[in-house]
Amino acid sequence: MAATMTQAIPGLLAAQRAAFIAAGPVSAELRRIRLQKLIDLLVENADELCAAMAADFGHRPAVFSMMNDVLGSLASLKHARDSFEAWLPAETRPSVAPFDQFGASAWVQYQPKGVIGIIGTWNAPLFTLFSPLASVLAAGNSAILKPSELAPQTAALVERLVAARFDASELAVVCGGPDVAAAFSAQPWDHLVFTGSTSVGKQVMRAAAEHLVPLTLELGGKSPVLIGRSADIRNAAERIAVGKAANSGQLCVAPDVIWVHESQCDELVEALQLVYAGLFPTIAGNPDLVAAVNQRHFARVEAYVADAAQRGARIVMAGDWPSEAAVAERRMPLRLVLDAPADSEIARNEIFGTALLINRYSDLAEAVAAVNAGERPLALYYFGQDQAEQDWVLGHTLSGGVSVNDVTMHPALHDAPFGGVGASGMGHYHGREGFLAFSHARSVYQAGAHDPRREWGMLPPYSEGFTQMIRAAVTN
Repeated sequence: MAATMTQAIPGLLAAQRAAFIAAGPVSAELRRIRLQKLIDLLVENADELCAAMAADFGHRPAVFSMMNDVLGSLASLKHARDSFEAWLPAETRPSVAPFDQFGASAWVQYQPKGVIGIIGTWNAPLFTLFSPLASVLAAGNSAILKPSELAPQTAALVERLVAARFDASELAVVCGGPDVAAAFSAQPWDHLVFTGSTSVGKQVMRAAAEHLVPLTLELGGKSPVLIGRSADIRNAAERIAVGKAANSGQLCVAPDVIWVHESQCDELVEALQLVYAGLFPTIAGNPDLVAAVNQRHFARVEAYVADAAQRGARIVMAGDWPSEAAVAERRMPLRLVLDAPADSEIARNEIFGTALLINRYSDLAEAVAAVNAGERPLALYYFGQDQAEQDWVLGHTLSGGVSVNDVTMHPALHDAPFGGVGASGMGHYHGREGFLAFSHARSVYQAGAHDPRREWGMLPPYSEGFTQMIRAAVTN
């Protein structure tokens, strides 16, 4: 089956490209129809999609899947549907002097690039497909989706639902494992979108380089939380705990490491324990608690915590103590890992699960220096009421996006770009910036009716007067 699907990808791409070329300009009406069909697909099949995601995770509340994946995708699609026509008109630009005085004009028109490949991920199996797809379709492109093989029931359902509503020449889905993903990445797309880990993102980039395919990479990293001394610690703890609890930390923008002043660390730890225990008073059998997606990911996070403990870090439990039943369900309380050595696994790797690293600082500049010494994260969070300090932090750090006095909120800005920088990715989608990312900005110059160059002596054989005129134009 995988071999058959691998062999089918080039044919799907060729058919979409041929259809795209044959159709010519993609009308606003057709773009709207495509976006609306996706909106209808999600609305009419929301419960079935949530059930598929629950089956893939083993334990994932329908209300979370509805909120994160269904409503998150709908928000992107609806914003694109309601806004894209304002993004379509060509933009007038200044023409070339002095020819502008003789009627020459210039503009930039935004054209669809063609066929876009989108590789989604398991942690948000609908959102990582349909949110970028909203921008892709608004820009007038066709697309082929590759859902994650770690969410196979969701992938199969998306494939079936899309095939029932769309001709494969405009939108198609291919399912399969790593071999299919590798073949997918190696195609000569007009643009390729990948959401996933930094390590796999590098492989995708190497494959795309063969055909010089432009990329949007949504990766991750150790998204830091910087807590200033002016912060309300109880409020910060609640917002961090809520953000970390979402999908049990299995989000690319989940807070990964907290930096807090040494005098406030104990207060923060106690507040995190209290808030998280209030959210999840029990672990085993709790219908509101998302499980680790599979045993491999569960074991990876547990190994990070165990390694830190062996190296002298203090492990504090936030929530009910783990039980055999909870372990069997791949559910764990939030572990707060304090003062882990810099070479520990949890300090070096993105956690992507129910653990949170806490470091102390004596001066916030130390924390900022530590953040800047690592890879640039997808998200950065600052808590505090000191405007000057906030400005300093934002001015002395670089990340994909920022939430101030909250976590994981900036990706919900549908009219602002979402994306990474450096190791956390490149490119972005959402809003007009997403439309631009999947459009080719084509410069157009249109000459005026009269060309003055010959009468002005600007054509060969060059006169001495023209030479002097050119020399005179060389100024500071």
